[in-house]
Amino acid sequence: MSKTQSRKTMFDKIWDAHYVATRLDGRELIYVDRHVLHDLHAPHAFEKLEQASRNVRRPDLTFSMQDHTVATKPGRDENTNPDGAQFQRAMREGSNRHKIRLFDLTDPEQGISHVVAPELGLVLPGATHAVPDSHACTVGGLGALGIGCGTSELEHILATQTIALKRPKRMRINLEGVLAPGVTAKDVSLKIMAQIGVSAGRGYAIEYAGALARALPVEARLTLCNMTIEMGARSGFIAPDDAVFHYLAERPYMPRGKKWEAALAQWRMLASDEDAIFDKEFDIDCRGLEPQITWGTDQSQTIGLSGALPALDTDADTRLKLERAYAYMGLAPGKPILGTPIERVFIGSCTNARMSDLRAAAALVKGRSVFAGVTAMVVPGSTSVKRQAEAEGLDRVFLDAGFFWGESGCSMCAGGNGDRGRPQERVVSTTNRNFEGRQGKGVRTHLASPETAAASAIAGHIADPRALMAETK
Repeated sequence: MSKTQSRKTMFDKIWDAHYVATRLDGRELIYVDRHVLHDLHAPHAFEKLEQASRNVRRPDLTFSMQDHTVATKPGRDENTNPDGAQFQRAMREGSNRHKIRLFDLTDPEQGISHVVAPELGLVLPGATHAVPDSHACTVGGLGALGIGCGTSELEHILATQTIALKRPKRMRINLEGVLAPGVTAKDVSLKIMAQIGVSAGRGYAIEYAGALARALPVEARLTLCNMTIEMGARSGFIAPDDAVFHYLAERPYMPRGKKWEAALAQWRMLASDEDAIFDKEFDIDCRGLEPQITWGTDQSQTIGLSGALPALDTDADTRLKLERAYAYMGLAPGKPILGTPIERVFIGSCTNARMSDLRAAAALVKGRSVFAGVTAMVVPGSTSVKRQAEAEGLDRVFLDAGFFWGESGCSMCAGGNGDRGRPQERVVSTTNRNFEGRQGKGVRTHLASPETAAASAIAGHIADPRALMAETK
């Protein structure tokens, strides 16, 4: 192996293996191994293909998911959310026309694309995986290169099985420390953005490394990588290891037998070479990290639960941004975040709606009740997750406590199915975005872990889950 070949990052290895050609505009054509469509954007791409008299090049590598516009109410059908019916019908018609596997409302594997793809093995380590949704980066937790794409890019992928991209630079975020009980990958992601900002990743592909990243369970890795787009980077990933290989073994779309062994041999070579060069590196010390929560209107406006809201003694531009966030959120500098009254809690989304998330929340909720006047919702990330949770009795734990228990879908993350808060409602949410109006007009969103969300639902205000954990012992 030459010296040049031995200095590759994990990103370089995946990108170079999928490189097709360089366009005249300087963008590189990258082959897409598999891609998952969803009901909000795919119908328009299907329409554009039909207008151009083009077909889907590889329907066998393409999958369709009903997730963004689907209602979460028990017994739902496509008309439960009337505003979403046209999207779901168009998705169904386009998928059938192009012979694409559709995970429809009644399919036992339906769910959020970024949850279903890993649990079915639709995405492999070292693969390129495109979705017309910015949180495609989620699958980086398996060591894949997730690529979020727009509608025009989706049309190009459907017709050619390639995507044209400017090659990003390489960033490594080294995570050190050991997470204490009650502290999660969601807290780590919020800590990162509080430290380096929400634009640090623009133009980069991010590799998470270090002892902490390697120690994270696979579903926690998916959560961490899910938040990569919130730093401006399209792709984020962790080198796959035995934990990932064990997670993927025997999943429906995995290779079998000798093909599995051959794939494993390739996947074990994906890690960045020891002498690989990165364009930028950050070291994040997570020793002593406590649960984190956003207080403002972007993810960098984050503090630990024991902290006070930041002062305004900063430069003029930052002060203006902070003042606007305080005005929207109805908060004031110097006050503690703990004890802030809330009206709603949402546990769900592609960030935090997997089995490990629901188990952690249920452990705190069991035997307790949602605080009077608080609306609390749990929406599983997939029908498979819902089915398993019900087999374990988690649905009864949440229902008995006064939570809504929904059918799988994106739900209140962006509210595309009608699940939204009311103006000025304060919500503790396990989702990924907290900008103004994200969860409804005037809604004040605080991003946090499932544990913090569950504890807050019980307390009726922003609460530290470690207090409930101590009571539970």
